[in-house]
Parts: sequence; structure tokens; C-alpha cells
Amino acid sequence: MTLQKVLSLVRRAVDDYQMIENGDSIAVGISGGKDSLTLLYALHGLMRFYPKPFTIHAVTVDLGFDNLNLDRITELCSQLEIPYTIVKTDIAHIIFKERKETNPCSLCAKMRKGALNEAIKKCGCNKVAYAHHKDDVVETMLMSLVFEGRFHTFSPVTYLDRMDLKVIRPLMYMNEADVVGFVNKFQMPVVKSPCPADGHTKREYIKGLLQQLNRENPGVKERMFTAIQGGGIKGWESRPGS
Repeated sequence: MTLQKVLSLVRRAVDDYQMIENGDSIAVGISGGKDSLTLLYALHGLMRFYPKPFTIHAVTVDLGFDNLNLDRITELCSQLEIPYTIVKTDIAHIIFKERKETNPCSLCAKMRKGALNEAIKKCGCNKVAYAHHKDDVVETMLMSLVFEGRFHTFSPVTYLDRMDLKVIRPLMYMNEADVVGFVNKFQMPVVKSPCPADGHTKREYIKGLLQQLNRENPGVKERMFTAIQGGGIKGWESRPGS
């Protein structure tokens, strides 16, 4: 996956769902994983030629695990001349030591997003970019079907009225395999998640199920994505030219 191809897919998503407007200041949530680093590279590249000028600011919420090293990401942001804010928190201690949560993911996500959104507003950003790719979109829809009994997934653009903040998802046309190829080709400084619950979630179960379905029925993931686009889910209305 070349940078040119990544930029092409990101620009198409941005244009199809009007994700970026003149003068936007966009926070990029950086977990240290492959997806968020790909998003950072892509938006940095898009900044150079997109007809609507915008700026980006990288933000990481440090959950408080002792073995998280962000030095290489700090260096990368410095090389790209992207402002980088690290938000220190005690979320890991609260969840795993104080509360000893057996199912920590939901509470962790809520606390992490709260800390992230607060930091974003302090940085003066009006939008935040999440690194959800096509697999994430389809997996979330399957999770909703299997565990909630409804046809739903997150939308390309979401407005958080309590924070007066828009969430955009510029990687939504990229496959996870393309992200992996891009990260490997450019040798990006991926930081493995130190969370003890990583890889043991409902999402991991659904991810494996989707992979099996796609192996046994080639193209099923693309058909599911097409169904989402035309399925009447809020935020997935018809795109320009469609």
C-alpha cells in the first residue's frame, strides 16, 4: 500500500462525507497502534494539497501503564512538525487496581474518551479524527447484530453536542490489511498496547468471525460495507455523485 493510494482513499472519504472544512483544527487520537499512526501520516500528507486548509494536533491519552514508551512517536511528531500532547491519567490504576473490573473495556473507553475530549478542547481543536477503518465499521455492525439485535454501526461523521466537537473517520475506506501493509512498508513506530485485556474482547471474537466468513464467502466484507452504506443508518446518507 503506497502513500499515494492511502491519500486517495482518505481524500475520497473526506470528500464523500464533507469531513473537513476551511480552517479546521483537527486533533488526531494517537493510541500508538498501526491504525492511528497511519491516520496521522495520511492527514499530514493531505494537509499539503487539500483545497480547504486545515491543521492537525496529535493527542495521546496515557492510561498510566508503566510499560508505555512514547519516545518514538514523540520523535515522529517532531520530524513531521505536528504538535503532540500526552495526557497523563490514572485510568489503569482505577480500573484494574481500585475497581478490579472483570469487564474493563466499556468503562475504560468512556474514561479515555472523556480525557481525550477535554484535552482536545484545551488544544483549541474543533474536530477529532478517529482511526476506524473499513473492518472496524463492519465489525461494529456485526457486534450490534449479534449482541444487541439491531442493524447499526458508527457513522463517518458524528457530532458530540455536549462537547461541541465533531468526530471524523477518514480511514473508513481502508481495509485493515492495507493498513498493516502501509505500516510495514514505512516502518512506523507502532507501540504495542500494554493493556492486559488487549486481544480478549468481544470485538476480537467478532473480528475472528468476520475473517472466517470472508474466507468461506470471498467478498462478504465488501458486501456488508455496501449494505451499511445503503441501509438507512443515521449518518450514512447518500454521498455526492452516488
